[in-house]
Amino acid sequence: MSETLFSNARLIDPEAGTETSGWLRVADGRIVACGEGEPQGTDKAGAALVDCGGMCLAPGIVDIGVKVCEPGERHKESYKSAGLAAAAGGVTTIVTRPDTTPAIDTPETLEFVTRRAQADTPVNVVPMAALTKGREGREMTEIGFLMDAGAVAFTDCDHVVQNTKVFSRALSYAKSLGALVVAHPQEPGLSAGAAATSGKFAALYGLPAVSPMAERMGLDRDIALLEMTGAKYHADQITTARALPALERAKRNGLDITAGTSIHHLTLNELDVSGYRTFFKVKPPLRSEDDRQAVIEAVRTGLIDVICSMHTPQDEESKRLPFEEAAAGAVALETLLPAALRLYHAGQLELPVLWRALSFNPARRLGLEAGRLAVDAPADLVLFDPDVPFVLDRFTLRSKSQNTPFDGQRLQGRVLASYVGGACVYRRE
Repeated sequence: MSETLFSNARLIDPEAGTETSGWLRVADGRIVACGEGEPQGTDKAGAALVDCGGMCLAPGIVDIGVKVCEPGERHKESYKSAGLAAAAGGVTTIVTRPDTTPAIDTPETLEFVTRRAQADTPVNVVPMAALTKGREGREMTEIGFLMDAGAVAFTDCDHVVQNTKVFSRALSYAKSLGALVVAHPQEPGLSAGAAATSGKFAALYGLPAVSPMAERMGLDRDIALLEMTGAKYHADQITTARALPALERAKRNGLDITAGTSIHHLTLNELDVSGYRTFFKVKPPLRSEDDRQAVIEAVRTGLIDVICSMHTPQDEESKRLPFEEAAAGAVALETLLPAALRLYHAGQLELPVLWRALSFNPARRLGLEAGRLAVDAPADLVLFDPDVPFVLDRFTLRSKSQNTPFDGQRLQGRVLASYVGGACVYRRE
């Protein structure tokens, strides 16, 4: 049984909400002991020593909503390239989306991508499956069979199920099986074709825009259906202040609802698309600075549960187009951690609060054991220096696509090593 002792570490424990100086011991892929201060002789015995040098040791990030473009668009991202990018970014569990070509909507397709992930990826991969066939919103998938094949949640991603009767039936069926439904709250009519958030900036640039109210309207509909069905529901991206009161009421009323937001909506705003820079085109579009600050506060209070990368690879051909025509999305597996640390260095979120949203809450919502520094938890860990500055060069990213809005920007915080089941899957040279 291989054992490793991490000493001289800043332990970031999102479950306890603490940051302490201490040590952690791993054996056979699991955490077997931890404590404050220096380890004693009995704790050191028989273990390989890793001196963390006073750096931060935290649970590995559990990233909900990662798009790996297999099958169909392997030139944009493969399981091998995504796995390498995740390991370098401190992401030890990626939760993959089904918006591939074709969609992951049958047990056979799900089993195919699961085999590819197991063969090519050094980190944990857990898949989501489509809620409706072809993500077309007309007929629900075989949820029970897909759960048997390993699906942890069901989503049509950014394709909103417009037929309320179909969506309510899918929610009812998911409720009967205990399945989690992940939805993208938007009013589809208002948001169709939008490239920016409505306001003076969008009008000045002549961009087709959508009101923030579209998110509120989509969430209101979904909450009403949750009241009717009692299903388990996660809103993948809450990005506006107007949606927050509805979310707060739903939680207060006891509905089984959680919500997430993307790192781009926490660290960028609508002004960043100036110059029609298509690397900043994401879905939903970047919001106002007031919205950004409101969403950060919602993460701090726990109203928004999860921060994710919303990793969406796009090739050069689909991005180097006029802003309205360019594909939406950005890669973020490697930039998630340093971008999130912007909020820490700005004094807005403490490290345990950040890791509650990056690791503990997503793992808990999906029923995974990860996301904790507790005895008997999996030894999925990230060791990082939160303070080291660097300028990001997108061509150094391990993803096949390099469509990041952080290219050329000064970031702070680097992953030093990542561990999955106690085994080192990445070490910074």
